[in-house]
Amino acid sequence: MCGIVGYIGHRDAYPIIIKGLQRLEYRGYDSAGIVLFDGENTHLSKTKGKVEDLRKKSEATISINGKLGLGHTRWATHGVPNDTNSHPHYSNSGDLVIIHNGIIENYESIKKALIKRGYTFESDTDTEVLVNLIEEVKKKEGVKLGKAVQIALNQVVGAYAIAVFDKNKPDEIVVAKLGSPLAIGIGENEYFIASDASPFIEFTNNAVYLEDEEMAIVRIGKEIKMRKIKDDAIAYPNILELQMNLEEIEKGGYDHFMLKEIYEQPRAILDTYRGRLLADQGLVKMAGIDQNLEKFLNANRIIIVACGTSWHAGLVAEYIFEDLARIPVEVEYASEFRYRNPVITENDVLIAISQSGETADTLAAIKLAKEKGAFVFGVCNVVGSSIARETQAGAYTHAGPEIGVASTKAFTTQITVLTLIALKLAHEKGVFSQSKYHEYLTELEGIPSKVEKTLESNEIVEKISEIYKDSTNCLYLGRGYNFPVALEGALKLKEISYIHAEGYPAAEMKHGPIALIDEQMPVIVIATKKGHYEKVVSNIQEIKSRSGKIIAVVTEGDKTVKELADHVIEVPETSESLTPLLTTIPLQLLSYHIAVMRGCNVDQPRNLAKSVTVE
Repeated sequence: MCGIVGYIGHRDAYPIIIKGLQRLEYRGYDSAGIVLFDGENTHLSKTKGKVEDLRKKSEATISINGKLGLGHTRWATHGVPNDTNSHPHYSNSGDLVIIHNGIIENYESIKKALIKRGYTFESDTDTEVLVNLIEEVKKKEGVKLGKAVQIALNQVVGAYAIAVFDKNKPDEIVVAKLGSPLAIGIGENEYFIASDASPFIEFTNNAVYLEDEEMAIVRIGKEIKMRKIKDDAIAYPNILELQMNLEEIEKGGYDHFMLKEIYEQPRAILDTYRGRLLADQGLVKMAGIDQNLEKFLNANRIIIVACGTSWHAGLVAEYIFEDLARIPVEVEYASEFRYRNPVITENDVLIAISQSGETADTLAAIKLAKEKGAFVFGVCNVVGSSIARETQAGAYTHAGPEIGVASTKAFTTQITVLTLIALKLAHEKGVFSQSKYHEYLTELEGIPSKVEKTLESNEIVEKISEIYKDSTNCLYLGRGYNFPVALEGALKLKEISYIHAEGYPAAEMKHGPIALIDEQMPVIVIATKKGHYEKVVSNIQEIKSRSGKIIAVVTEGDKTVKELADHVIEVPETSESLTPLLTTIPLQLLSYHIAVMRGCNVDQPRNLAKSVTVE
């Protein structure tokens, strides 16, 4: 989950690396480090804390000159966050320097063997073990750095994205990847290395994304040299033209990325269905579905695998697929899927959902499903990501970069894509009439404007947040399509405000959670008029009779719930299956404002990282 940045070329490396690390802090931010080579010596600076702490320390303590450098922002796995465990790490001789994202699972056995051969270790990290293993191979086999990296990586078990250089040959950097993303930006007589393209987007639009078990050597004045790690076969770089622009990864006047991304949702949803949803023609056009239509129509079931917010989007999709397309659906935690020996057949379709397209657990589930013969379809946001390459077909969400660690527009755009698929399949199966189909398409086409209207409740939500910002517990309730929204609302509050919150189906409240309700307990209830409205009203009455504080998300113009609730947030009326796209918006805003009022770091909540590339 760590962030990697590297540079070699004609520019000063330091500003590129520091700015690049700041853009990658969503990947980890408990410690950071940088190493620079000025032509004669390396200069290392590392610190517990954020990249801004690293910047201040570096500019005060080391020379920041040099045309070659590596930087790293860390999400701790092996070893607590501190200066010593921060990357980069030197080999024992001081000649080799490495940064690493991932986990070396067999590092302990390698470490013991290296200790017996006289190596010493300053940190608790698996990364320091790896750089010394590379040095040991280099000396023992008498090979160059690239070959030493290849031999060493064939001895390790785990996941990695690494960048390493030898200060005795400072015209090259060796990089390699297995499981963790790594991109190489190609400029004029210069190369950029990063976990994603954001650190170098203002310098070049050309990038190569390494595939698993590939390594590359980048050298000043020469073309990229790539090899397969396992068999030393030549690999050929696939140079992609990046579509990202600089404005997308800046805050654009907002106080936080999360708030910016909440307000980007009308445009993100529109971009997601643009060119796919042709309501006036009564068409849904999706190449990944059109080309594999029989796989979906003949499927015994659809299995959805995901983690976190994407899992909640999958739960919404379960309702949508079963209700509209009448296809059985199972939604699985990707982190549990392969460990319970699941029954998978050639007649199953597996849909893998991930914002980053790099989620390690989801990738593992994809590989298992493919081994069992299932057809695998990916839904992700990042073009060229591992899931996009590993799946047999798929659809991008086109949400644009999501920098805030707590997902917002990822959730709504994932639901949009999954809704399009369900509507396409429902129409092909003849589940409902042409007029009903056209009604659904028209209603989905109008969702962006309804999200914009829902965002107008921001001031109301902010006032409610002021009242409940010091709560220690919170309950979220929803039924049907909005039960997953309750789960997602609770997750958002937990993630960024650190308030304990739980989501439940509203009917389950009286089977246990009702014991928690008292005058101190805020209960957020999603009570739109579509669906099981009367049942939810009964649940609200049960809460009210026990003095719970009720915050209700209701359909515009609602009067019944308004008389019962302490606070009401209105959303426009829409089809029941589309209500999650609206009801989630006030819950995102509520979490955001409460977190801000509590002084929490909204974009970088403690202990979390955006892209979970380790199990």
